[in-house]
Amino acid sequence: MQCPMPKIDFDIITLAHGSGGLLTNKLLEYGVFDLLKNEELDKHHDGATLELNGKIAFSTDSFVISPVFFPGGDIGELAINGTVNDIAMCGAIPQYLSLSFILEEGLSMQEFWNILVSIKFAAEKSGVKIVTGDTKVVDKGKGDKIFINTTGIGKMHPKANISLQNIKAGDQIIVSDQIATHGIAILSVRQGLEFETTIESDTRNLNDMTLKLLDEFGDKIKLFRDPTRGGVAATLNEIARDANLGIELLESKIPVDVQVKAACEILGLDPLYTANEGVFMAIVAPEIADNVVSILHQFEEAQYASIIGEVVGEHNGQVLINNAMGGKRVVHMPIGEQLPRIC
Repeated sequence: MQCPMPKIDFDIITLAHGSGGLLTNKLLEYGVFDLLKNEELDKHHDGATLELNGKIAFSTDSFVISPVFFPGGDIGELAINGTVNDIAMCGAIPQYLSLSFILEEGLSMQEFWNILVSIKFAAEKSGVKIVTGDTKVVDKGKGDKIFINTTGIGKMHPKANISLQNIKAGDQIIVSDQIATHGIAILSVRQGLEFETTIESDTRNLNDMTLKLLDEFGDKIKLFRDPTRGGVAATLNEIARDANLGIELLESKIPVDVQVKAACEILGLDPLYTANEGVFMAIVAPEIADNVVSILHQFEEAQYASIIGEVVGEHNGQVLINNAMGGKRVVHMPIGEQLPRIC
């Protein structure tokens, strides 16, 4: 990603950049507006007027990750991908985002520019437009470099019927790629852990994959979910509880990178409870499960897609996992936060 920073007559963010005066205008004009320009953002209005027809999906999220730069990405890319993916999980096609910053006094302009560049490329890759936003500056020590809020809107896919009410016993559970990578990438930076190769965050947009699946299978795709905070365990427990059905997993089928698995063992973490940012789960009708996996394997980001379990009519509200020795254990809802501030 190459976007040279323009010549700006200040090196760090100051409180004056949040005052609404000349420095605010310079910050936005030479940074945000020039870099992210499109016909809606160019109006420089506090809101945007958009053309939307029919049913839409709407989601908002805030990003406070620490550190803001990590192996495989940064807070800017994460913010765009996170909200794009939340819209995609609804069965919608992401179209427009708002983008708001809370900047800490003392943040370097170079760091802010690098984050903006990541935002630009993530938005372009996802096919979304940033159409409005806001910027505030807080005193040094009252933030952590930068917090970002994004809100997304997208139109529903015409074939989508994503709902917990559609799930029934026999439906298959598919994960799109290896799990737990994002959480371990963040923890490795915080703790100064070193591995033979770099474990990088899996942050990415997922809407290309969900769009393809909906095009092919329509309402036979019962549910999409992205297992971010709390990981696969939290997400599946929520589904089992809300659908009042049981879930059974096959431990041997759950894809985990060898280094990530080793790191989890060293740190006493369970990959099922560790955060993801570029992985989604789909619950699908049994007759299409193998074809769904085959289609996902066509994407570079889903080479490890796998059927990891199924929905069952027993032990309603619980998630069980079958291990290689033939035993079973309950996968409980996580208590507390294993890895704080991972998104």
